[in-house]
Amino acid sequence: MNIMIITIVAAAVVFEFINGFHDTANAIATTVYTRALSVGKAIAWAAGLNFLGALVSENVAKTIANGLIAVDIAEYVVLAALLAAIAWDLTTWKLSIPSSSSHALLGGLIGATMAFTALSGGGLLDGVKWLGVLNKIIIPLITSPFLGFIAAYLLYKLILVLCARMHRGPANRLFLRLQVLSAGLMAFSHGTNDSQKTMGIITLALTAGGMLPASAGVPLWVKILCGAVIAAGTSVGGWRVMKAMGSVTKLEPPQGFAAETASAVVIEGMSAFGAPVSTTQVISTAVVGVGSARRLRAVKWGAAKRMLVAWLVTLPVCALLGALALVIMKALCI
Repeated sequence: MNIMIITIVAAAVVFEFINGFHDTANAIATTVYTRALSVGKAIAWAAGLNFLGALVSENVAKTIANGLIAVDIAEYVVLAALLAAIAWDLTTWKLSIPSSSSHALLGGLIGATMAFTALSGGGLLDGVKWLGVLNKIIIPLITSPFLGFIAAYLLYKLILVLCARMHRGPANRLFLRLQVLSAGLMAFSHGTNDSQKTMGIITLALTAGGMLPASAGVPLWVKILCGAVIAAGTSVGGWRVMKAMGSVTKLEPPQGFAAETASAVVIEGMSAFGAPVSTTQVISTAVVGVGSARRLRAVKWGAAKRMLVAWLVTLPVCALLGALALVIMKALCI
């Protein structure tokens, strides 16, 4: 294994660790805010199920490794993408903005690839499979938050009907217990989708470096490494993002259960399709959905708008960052 591949794997580990404390907060935020679990128990529960989720599928990893890039790239293209995503994730975490690690990484990869092909004498747009970007990134980017909103809205309305005769106290106690399960499902689905993005990027680097056939799947050591690192990242942070999530609407156990369950179903469906979606976007819109199901004024639309702006700018900004990182590396003759 050459020095560049080792550097890429190290950068991927850093990204996955940041992803753990940045995005996994979204998986447990509702559980913590409704007090279904203490912070420590919620983190341990999420970390374990993130690890398990990372091992069950390769669909999203294959999209990253084989479905987006149309040319043979140099290994440092992958490094540029990772550096762009790391920079964006740390910036938005510092600012307490629930942005998407997924789209940060994908944007960085697209921008770095475009810069690479342009500097190599090809066309600016020639290096990317744009149909794959449309089908696997853009369409899921639009539809998954919408589906999260609708699914959570309808599920919470159903809960209101089914529990109409229950007093608030018994209902909250019931959903406190159920929310432990929904939080676990949410964390598991996060592992099946988010962990695989880093698996895919390492696999892409191994392929670019001639260390793995293009048709090969994700090596077992890569799966275990990514699953373990995202679980470790889960255990050390996320409060900044959790607070931002809690600012959108007041959450009680029934709302938390509805938001988590709806989000997990949407994310698992997208993972089966091989679409690398944003856990952040899906759970955030699901929280807005349950808030809207109570009444529109229950949602703090200013906080929701701030999240929306972050989602819209992440992909293009990280594409620019990825291109910039690539140009700098090229200038330094890396």
